[in-house]
Amino acid sequence: LWPVMSPAGNVLTRSYPMVTKEGDRTDHPHHVGIWLNYGDVNGLDFWNNSDAIPVERRSGYGSIFHKSIVKAESGKGQATLVTTADWKSPGDTLMIEEETTFNFIAEGTTRIIDRTTTLKAVIDEVKFTDNKEGMFAIRVARELELPSEKPTTLVDSHGVATKVEKMNNEFVKGNYRSADGVEGGEVWGTRCRWMKLSSEINGEPVSLVIIDNPSNVGYPTYWHARDYGLFAANTLGQK
Repeated sequence: LWPVMSPAGNVLTRSYPMVTKEGDRTDHPHHVGIWLNYGDVNGLDFWNNSDAIPVERRSGYGSIFHKSIVKAESGKGQATLVTTADWKSPGDTLMIEEETTFNFIAEGTTRIIDRTTTLKAVIDEVKFTDNKEGMFAIRVARELELPSEKPTTLVDSHGVATKVEKMNNEFVKGNYRSADGVEGGEVWGTRCRWMKLSSEINGEPVSLVIIDNPSNVGYPTYWHARDYGLFAANTLGQK
């Protein structure tokens, strides 16, 4: 899902690589919007696959192909989107059939995206091996990142990537807080039932909260939540 916007119309997801926005980081081109993915399925990396992977290395990466929109309905303060997708090996073998239902709810200044995904194996064995690269994730806008002094590569208003030795954190005010009270970068790899990422964009206070459903395998989830703007719940990433 991209872009994801706040009640005031501010974009909460990173714009790169879909469109050019000055100041965006240019790392991890596979981090787009809100998604569900995994880094080791029968030894194939579905998570890190993108156009940036050289042809000679693509045999180690799986692909998820959008198949259809089964249903799209909207009403007052709510909407539903049902989609299907195919998880395939590099040799085009269908491994998993996916059906996902998104329920969208608007209540005052609160926005809820409730995702329910069913993955069905269509070959004899599909194994999700413990891997940090997963599973339900959002890559956030620069303003939602945690302030950082580390050098990085940013894109300018013309889309040109430039190495930056010292970051400008003027509008970067993000901070994580877990259900157990852990804050900042220390939340990475911890385990709890929900996580909040809060900041301010153009004067609008915003908080993104990911909540793990108690019926999920691995509940409460582990958090693959990074200071540079990757915010992911990984129920299978125990190691």
